[in-house]
Amino acid sequence: MQLRTDLAIEAREIAGEKVSGMEYHEYSENGMKISRLNVKNQKAKQALGKEIGTYITIELPSLTDNFTETDERIKTIGTEIRRLLPVNGLLLVAGLGNEEITPDSLGPKTGARVLATRHITGELARSTGLDRLRPVAVMNTGVTGQTGIETGEYILSIVKRIRPNAVIAVDALASRRVERLGCTMQISSAGISPGAGVGNHRTSINQETIGVPVIAIGVPTVIDARTFANDIIGEGVKANARFSLPEGRQMIVIPREIDLLTERASRLLGFSLNAAMQNEFELKELISLM
Repeated sequence: MQLRTDLAIEAREIAGEKVSGMEYHEYSENGMKISRLNVKNQKAKQALGKEIGTYITIELPSLTDNFTETDERIKTIGTEIRRLLPVNGLLLVAGLGNEEITPDSLGPKTGARVLATRHITGELARSTGLDRLRPVAVMNTGVTGQTGIETGEYILSIVKRIRPNAVIAVDALASRRVERLGCTMQISSAGISPGAGVGNHRTSINQETIGVPVIAIGVPTVIDARTFANDIIGEGVKANARFSLPEGRQMIVIPREIDLLTERASRLLGFSLNAAMQNEFELKELISLM
């Protein structure tokens, strides 16, 4: 049975720890466990089912627990994001997903909290002391069912128009472990395949398809029902597949507190992105501009 997951750390658990062409190490900071997995070649890519690149996984207390805008975690996460970004130039933040469906709303909710600065230029910027702001553009893509446009096509059209140095794509993810829902964040230099974790494969969004580096960031909010059943009752699920797929329909499982989870995850991500992209400003200064 295929265990669906968007998390590289879980792909490593499935494939084993001795995959050739994979580097892995972990450390802790500000109460968070941080792991860095590098997929270095085609052999590791095939074994893990993950594109070549760097995958940073941050495990933190449940996002249903409260946090403040000055939380040290924001600075730590911002630093991890900044390591994957180009040093200078325009950045495009793309919020992927459907704001009308709560577990898929992380992208657009995060986009609403990112400080858009591309339009702040010239004398206005100098007279207000904002000329140190890095130019950032923000877009929410919606989903193909709403727009009739593939997410990758939409982003590509904007990239061709404004020519950013990199794209940051924010999306909800799928996990294979219940305990990782709402308390894990993944940051990747390898781009993203929207919906892959729940079997809804769309065109990949990465440097090859978009033409600029794509940094993908997400928090798992759902788990595929068959994967969930396997996590709970083990291999016996193979004989009881109809339990999770009645009449052949695909199902997903979400946490009961999904509204609170996505709200706080989007706040944490939005503030962390601002800290990463506008590192010449203190976090309190950035919050005052939002």
